[in-house]
Amino acid sequence: MRLRSLLFVPGDSERKFARARDCGADALILDLEDSVAPPRKGAARALVASLIDDKPDRAWSCFVRVNALDTGFTLDDLAAVVKPGLDAILVPKTNGAADLESIAERLDGLEKSAGMRQGSVKLACVATETPKAMFALHSYAPPHARLIALTWGAEDLAAALGATDNKEPDGSWTFPYQLARAQCLFAAAAAEVAAIDTVYTDFRNLRGLEEDCRRSRRDGFVGRLAIHPDQVAVINRAYAPSQAEIEHARKIVAAFEADPGAGTLGVDGKMVDIPHLKAARKTLASI
Repeated sequence: MRLRSLLFVPGDSERKFARARDCGADALILDLEDSVAPPRKGAARALVASLIDDKPDRAWSCFVRVNALDTGFTLDDLAAVVKPGLDAILVPKTNGAADLESIAERLDGLEKSAGMRQGSVKLACVATETPKAMFALHSYAPPHARLIALTWGAEDLAAALGATDNKEPDGSWTFPYQLARAQCLFAAAAAEVAAIDTVYTDFRNLRGLEEDCRRSRRDGFVGRLAIHPDQVAVINRAYAPSQAEIEHARKIVAAFEADPGAGTLGVDGKMVDIPHLKAARKTLASI
């Protein structure tokens, strides 16, 4: 499953879904949480359920963000949307891997009732939205069999901490949120799942988005959450390897295949070793 761009779509807006499905996103996240007001939760569940289909030619993966476990809405959300065509659930405000276990147990029965293969619905989670969560990031490794990605969020964490702001005057994250971002990246790498960067909220600033995405990819994130269809093309481009990177990766892999007993080799006038080989293989796998 390719996860460069994951676009949120309000679960109560068929119009926004119609625009989103052709924007080129790798995944659409039909949202039942923050973008839907409490009085509209029931109507949103029904609409999202009607939008999930099992068309084989669909170009995007179908995610649903359910409501957090402490809201009392989660089980109703799952019961409404687990059906053929659903690829993954995005779980917000997780406090650790135990929350995923709880969701997974419910999915086992719902998949069976829907005639789906057990384990077919994957899980991704927003792993930094509560203070408690920050002390449980280690719990995702080794990963649950359904887990495919970790992402992070700053707004709910800021509210929980009582912060007056989470950004510096230049737009960069203040230290607590830099820490949350880095810890999410480390946790995803430890669990060997995709690390997905958080939303860039200034959706009209596409130049700023591209610069931030390139820094994000440099650090190790493989994709990004999006809040507007116009962000998708920028994100897809920024998280895709350049032709020069692809060619260099192929040279590294070819050099080690030609000399499988080597630990260090020269490629394009520079020494490369096993970590470079691993990175090269990841680059080629992302094409």
